[in-house]
Amino acid sequence: MKTDRGSFRMLRHEQVMQEVREDSYRQPDKYPDPSLCPTCGASNHAGLWSWRSAPADSSRHVCPACHRIADRMPAGYVTIQGPFAVEHRDEILALVRSREAVEKQEHPLQRVMGVEHRADGLLVTTTDNHLAHRIARAVQRAYKGELEFHYHKGENLLRATWTR
Repeated sequence: MKTDRGSFRMLRHEQVMQEVREDSYRQPDKYPDPSLCPTCGASNHAGLWSWRSAPADSSRHVCPACHRIADRMPAGYVTIQGPFAVEHRDEILALVRSREAVEKQEHPLQRVMGVEHRADGLLVTTTDNHLAHRIARAVQRAYKGELEFHYHKGENLLRATWTR
């Protein structure tokens, strides 16, 4: 990437991932203020989803995360595989749930949709590609191993694979 001074700097692959505005699950216009998701209870104030309480007369609109969950259309896939992953499945799953809890507290649209137990490890699906990225990086930081990211910008989809 060229900077203003004419020099170049290398970016790590995961730094290139940026917010995609073509996400069909994001409302193109703002939701009425205030809005409440009848499915999860998240509220939308001034264009931002949060866990704050909303007035009883708030508009009812399903949030993008609940919409993805209902459609079974994840924005992130984290494959955790290998002999180490099988042996430490419960520890890794606790780390995944912990990372989700931290992110979801501040960002209600970032949720784990499901965890599939496989013979060679786990498959975690998320409502947000940033959460998938953070889960994969947390597993890699905690247990080392090899981590690969594949970001499909046109689909607003991240596939991360961790192996050890």
